[in-house]
Amino acid sequence: MSMIIDARGLACPQPVVLAKKALERADDLTVIVDNATARQNVSRLAKSHGLGVSVEEKGDGIYLRLTRPAEESLGGKVPLLFEPTVLLVASSTLGRGDDELGSVLMRTFIHTLGESDVKPHKIIFMNSGVKLATRGSELIDDLRALEKEGVEVLACGTCLGHYGLKDAVEAGRISNMYEITTALMRATKVISI
Repeated sequence: MSMIIDARGLACPQPVVLAKKALERADDLTVIVDNATARQNVSRLAKSHGLGVSVEEKGDGIYLRLTRPAEESLGGKVPLLFEPTVLLVASSTLGRGDDELGSVLMRTFIHTLGESDVKPHKIIFMNSGVKLATRGSELIDDLRALEKEGVEVLACGTCLGHYGLKDAVEAGRISNMYEITTALMRATKVISI
């Protein structure tokens, strides 16, 4: 079944939420968006579910066609994939108490994580934690090293916007609440620091 979803003008994460719901009923879906962030988010959703994505920019919007190969048709069901450990960093400091000490502990923790044999599948930065992945952070080199080892680094777009840091991300990539929620719910283990 094929469907068209008009998600122009909708705030994050609505284009992704609508696309995911439509994928429960459609094997061929066109999602119309009006900005680059929505384009990236819908494309990542499709790729995470093994779908093909073709993009056509028209005068009235960006048209993303999401398709599932016929031999892999799921009869409208989106596969549930589980991820290993996800690390949730919701603050720019580690622990409660003295912020100066908390900053030192966070730097040491992230650096030591890079030296560890066991690494998380993803690190998700939220609230003031997003500052750690942006220009001026002392952790950029450590986070980039973790990315090179296959750790996915995500920073909450809403949080970055709140702090005026959307253009300052230097490690990882900007994510959205739908992707973050999905990663947390699919994780076999979530460690929150």
